[in-house]
Amino acid sequence: MSGFILGHLSLFELVLVSGVLAYSQYIVLRAGVFSMATAGFAALGAYAAALLAVRLEFPVWAGLFAAALLGAAAGLVLAWPLARLRGVFQAIATLAFVQIVMSIGLYWESLTGGALGLNGIPKLVHLGHLLVVLAIVLYVLRAVSRTGIGRAFDTIRQDETVAVSLGISVVGYQRLAFVLSGALGGLGGGLIAYRNYSLVPEDFGFPLLIAALSFVVLGGRNAVLGPLVGALILTLLPEVARPLADYRLAVNGVLMVLAIIYWPSGVVDSVILHWRQRKAAHPPAEVTP
Repeated sequence: MSGFILGHLSLFELVLVSGVLAYSQYIVLRAGVFSMATAGFAALGAYAAALLAVRLEFPVWAGLFAAALLGAAAGLVLAWPLARLRGVFQAIATLAFVQIVMSIGLYWESLTGGALGLNGIPKLVHLGHLLVVLAIVLYVLRAVSRTGIGRAFDTIRQDETVAVSLGISVVGYQRLAFVLSGALGGLGGGLIAYRNYSLVPEDFGFPLLIAALSFVVLGGRNAVLGPLVGALILTLLPEVARPLADYRLAVNGVLMVLAIIYWPSGVVDSVILHWRQRKAAHPPAEVTP
């Protein structure tokens, strides 16, 4: 068993990093925000963490904290104009944000290395660090889900009119979702930087954006474990079926279509719903004295 883990250590690390990025996408979708900004947040966090490690020799936890803080700040700035937009307009605006960040990474050569990328980044995170980070993220999101914030997010996603009638500040909660998404995206970007040895702007382009969205759509948008399960499936599938590894985007697209048709709530949410229906249909028999 230990030999299997060591042989697939890099793959397990990729699953955990993908899970953190998936939660950046998850939190905005749960709040009813059609944001595609996760890749931009990840790029900001990755370059910030990498520069702090290479030029200032920051320790790993300080670099990751700085990456999350920068992502949260970017989410706060982005939230002010975008929280009042809806639907496709939010998607287009956040896509523009991703393109701006990629352009900065490409043309600010003195800082980011431009098209050649930022190289010589030390590998500062290992499996233990990733497990700790993911455990903290899961704990925080689980806690948020059990508070009024999580219930407000769910109400806004289902019907904004009902949320307003209940006195919920739709714009305020969606701004909070942007900030949380930015913090998680920046944190995920910092993990990428400390794991990959080098960064190039193309690392944070359309494939990463689609992958983060696919994790949530396939895994589920309600259950906290949904995005992690989606990341696990879509990351391991090309390894299980090696001939499909070169067609990762096509496979992700097919799985998304199948999920929308047969599991519109996502794999985890569908399983939970099925279990609750079975439990309601077969209640436990009463014990007669």
